[in-house]
Amino acid sequence: MTPAALGFSMPAEWSPQEAVWLSWPVDDPRHWGGAKRDLIWAKFAEIAAAISRHEPVRINAPGADHAAIAAACNRAKAVPERVELFDHPHNDVWCRDHGPIFVKHRHSGETAITDWDFNAWGGKFPPYDLDNSIPKQIAASLGKKRFDGGMILEGGAIEINGRGQLLTTEAVLLNPNRNPHLSKKEIEQKLRDGLGVTEILWLKQGIEGDDTDGHIDDLARFVDETTILACVDSEISSPNHVVLERNLSDLRGLLTPDGRAFEVVEIPLPEACEVPGWRLPVLPASYVNFLIVNGGVLVPTFRQHANDDRALGMIRELFPGRQVTGIACLDLVEEGGTLHCISQQQPE
Repeated sequence: MTPAALGFSMPAEWSPQEAVWLSWPVDDPRHWGGAKRDLIWAKFAEIAAAISRHEPVRINAPGADHAAIAAACNRAKAVPERVELFDHPHNDVWCRDHGPIFVKHRHSGETAITDWDFNAWGGKFPPYDLDNSIPKQIAASLGKKRFDGGMILEGGAIEINGRGQLLTTEAVLLNPNRNPHLSKKEIEQKLRDGLGVTEILWLKQGIEGDDTDGHIDDLARFVDETTILACVDSEISSPNHVVLERNLSDLRGLLTPDGRAFEVVEIPLPEACEVPGWRLPVLPASYVNFLIVNGGVLVPTFRQHANDDRALGMIRELFPGRQVTGIACLDLVEEGGTLHCISQQQPE
């Protein structure tokens, strides 16, 4: 039987969490050009420490690296008893996409793992065999029930509002580099069966420079059951302007389960982040790639003082009961993602 048929569904990110998972950077010259190992380790330690002040952080990493990782987290002033290391080898850091998607039983509260196939965003960045094994490794370590999702799916491609609605993009889920054998209706049914949702809401495209082909977690995020924070770009010459205007129009046409329009709040993208000579001429920097944790929200910033402050202020207004913390992510986004992309929450 499917998770949905058994009474499981994916909770919204703002639901109480048991932990947040990270996949620690591996030593590979492909990542950040092989030149920023110490900087990226320090950044991950800073992020792990920030999470640990709210809840446990669970880290996938080869056992041989555990002592060095623990030392790095200690230097970043992590809460030591909330840093948990697991001997789970992997290929890359994007735990949102290769990690498990947790579901929770509506009556018993039992949590389980849905295990979807991962092919590195259409086979772009092999090898990814170890990444694809992470949900199985975590299920074994935690003794959790594991369900096979039955198709390729990355966690960054979906947004859940906890009321049966899932927001995603055609550019990713209908891309022939993922599930060419499945129709749109078949993909929707697998999402319903695996995640316990009832309605799939579609946008078209993603932002420039996104290796994922257009993940929703760089475009628009639920901040509660009926409110969506959506990226906009007022710069007419920007390649993102038209795409985001269309997404905004589509979002305003969507309805909540009660048949009312969503409240759509616009948040500007940061100014274009560029690294001369890098493989991504424009980095996919976005303020909506935040991570919700127990009692807090961690928000990426991009060394743009006025823009960063405006974004942090907006997010504070949307999450009045949570501590909002900015984390500088310009170096991190060189590889195509920030805080939400590297993390995966485990519900309580």
